Amino acid sequence: MANTSIKLSQTFPVSAQELYDAWLNSETHSEFTGSSAEIDPSIGGEHFAWDGYIWGKTVELDSGKRILQTWRTTEFADSDPDSSLELLFEDTSKGGKIYINHWNIPEGQADAYLKGWNEYYFEPMLEYFGD
Repeated sequence: MANTSIKLSQTFPVSAQELYDAWLNSETHSEFTGSSAEIDPSIGGEHFAWDGYIWGKTVELDSGKRILQTWRTTEFADSDPDSSLELLFEDTSKGGKIYINHWNIPEGQADAYLKGWNEYYFEPMLEYFGD
């Protein structure tokens, strides 16, 4: 059973550090997605987003540059291993850019999550951060 991966990126009119901080802040994460999130912003801390649809643990942090988390949703089978979500943050001439590398996604789910990252994260974040 082959698992799949997705990669996408988006630039926002704020700094990479602001995006990094917002991602790990429960209140701001909830505001920019429009759905409740609870995030312990420390290594080993748990994160929950979209009213508990998404959850996992933070594995690595490099302030303003990188977040690595385990990630799963209610659509994962109990037997599916956690997927991995790597967020890379970079300052560009047009603002802060987020690169999402998401791998070990259960077979058949990657297309839905690719759409979801755009529809439920990037689009509302562009609105929230004032693009």
